[in-house]
Amino acid sequence: MTEYRPLADRLRPQRLDQVVGQSHLLDPEGPLGAMIGAGRLNSLVFWGPPGSGKTTLARLLAGVGDLHFEAISAIFSGVADLRKLFDRARKRRAEGEGTLLFVDEIHRFNRAQQDSFLPVVEDGTIILFGATTENPSFELNGALLSRLQVVVLKRLDEAALGTLLERAEAELERTLPLTDDARQLLLTLADGDGRYLLNAVEQIVAAGLERVEAETLLRLVQRRSPAHDKDREGHFNLISALHKSLRGSDADAALYWLARMLSGGEDPLYVARRLVRFASEDIGLADPAALDQALAARETYHLLGSPEGELALAQAVIYLATAPKSNAVYRAWKRAQSSAGKHGSLMPPAHILNAPTRLMSELGYGRGYAYDHDTEAGFSGQNYFPDELPRERYYAPVERGFEREIGKRLAYWDKLRRRSD
Repeated sequence: MTEYRPLADRLRPQRLDQVVGQSHLLDPEGPLGAMIGAGRLNSLVFWGPPGSGKTTLARLLAGVGDLHFEAISAIFSGVADLRKLFDRARKRRAEGEGTLLFVDEIHRFNRAQQDSFLPVVEDGTIILFGATTENPSFELNGALLSRLQVVVLKRLDEAALGTLLERAEAELERTLPLTDDARQLLLTLADGDGRYLLNAVEQIVAAGLERVEAETLLRLVQRRSPAHDKDREGHFNLISALHKSLRGSDADAALYWLARMLSGGEDPLYVARRLVRFASEDIGLADPAALDQALAARETYHLLGSPEGELALAQAVIYLATAPKSNAVYRAWKRAQSSAGKHGSLMPPAHILNAPTRLMSELGYGRGYAYDHDTEAGFSGQNYFPDELPRERYYAPVERGFEREIGKRLAYWDKLRRRSD
């Protein structure tokens, strides 16, 4: 009986020119192309999404330097396993043979395990190739990262996935019974993951159908959620995209990123909290109702849950995206914080202090205070800053939305204050 081999393994490239979707790395001027041309490899970390070819590239590059190839997974290996690997690599080195060690999911190693690579990478005992789907800046300690060149793999585009699909059909010696719509949907569902695509092909073949429509395809293969890891870089990328789309007043893009986050499993209440923050940070008093809308969306979701409550989040996203924008409140607060920190514990001016005791009254507390409501304009123009601190302007409203009206009020009060002076 012939041993079963998954299609993804059977189609694994045997030469570098068979690798698809990563020409930016393998072209002669690319980082890997330059190493290949020189015939000398450096320690690397491959950073890219699942199914983009990290393991394949590592195996093929081992042949460039005529190195012994060893592969481990950080999920199933510990310090003891690494010591054995390093000992074997030292013996090979003494015999004139180098070692390329490929570590899949290298970000899964803790700091102590990562540190164990330092001496053997430093002295050339091994060439280390790590692979990770996570941002190395966050997941690898600085000492190790400084010894590795980061190589960024791209998600496979539609052309690359189409090439893989054609290779699969050639390997199977048959054309998949997909309608044009179903074929396009399959490429979309793969979402840049070549391994997912080839596994889906095997599911389609196993079904034994003569014709596969798009609707049938959705029943045959598992629908995948868009890539989004709630506690890693994808999480921060998507919330940044949502925030900046809102700031850019692009309601449609903001709705798209909201949908991406929620379909990827993000906590809707986290999104709601970020909308509340945005309402203050990027809209502020240009539209005071924006904060009310964001808070109402959070409360509504808390009451209804998913999926009904998600509509309230979408409503808030549209409101915030289409509201006039101003960061004047945010900037005013930062300026006030800076001033308070710079000038220390200055006392308020005596005339705005209460005098509940005779001693405080004798010291001048409250003396000369003008009760604003008793003035004709309801504005006394008195100084409320510390006596040692000249008047400062922190809040500068923009000429948009409600802040335009606030600006008029401030200008009017400035005029009365100058007249009073």
